Amino acid sequence: MQGLSGASRKLSEFRGKPLIINVWASWCGPCQQEMGSLERLVRSKVGRQFTVIGISTDDYPEAAHAFLKRYKTSFGHFIDQRLLLENMLGADHLPLTLLVDAKGRILAKYVGAKEWDSPQALGLIGKAFDLKL
Repeated sequence: MQGLSGASRKLSEFRGKPLIINVWASWCGPCQQEMGSLERLVRSKVGRQFTVIGISTDDYPEAAHAFLKRYKTSFGHFIDQRLLLENMLGADHLPLTLLVDAKGRILAKYVGAKEWDSPQALGLIGKAFDLKL
């Protein structure tokens, strides 16, 4: 995965810890709507129990960089200009958020914006990852 906010990495490098993958695009209104809640989730006590990454499907890195500058996220973001990950993950609607276990298995997929730091979302995450919240 080509790095947007850091070095490029392989998706397999994230195995060993639960992972939340958020697939977004700079032009996507619902993606913009939920980005703040993802950042709050990452910064929360619960957020230390898993990793969150974002994957942009933008055609142009400049648009993705502008989006990240606007939303000031602290978690890692990558760009999927060739749409390889988008197709592999089944991201035909955005935003798409996947909960992936430590072995790399997709446990759940959520389409559309969510408040990821809400009690309801924390319940979904806790149940999927078998976390003590």
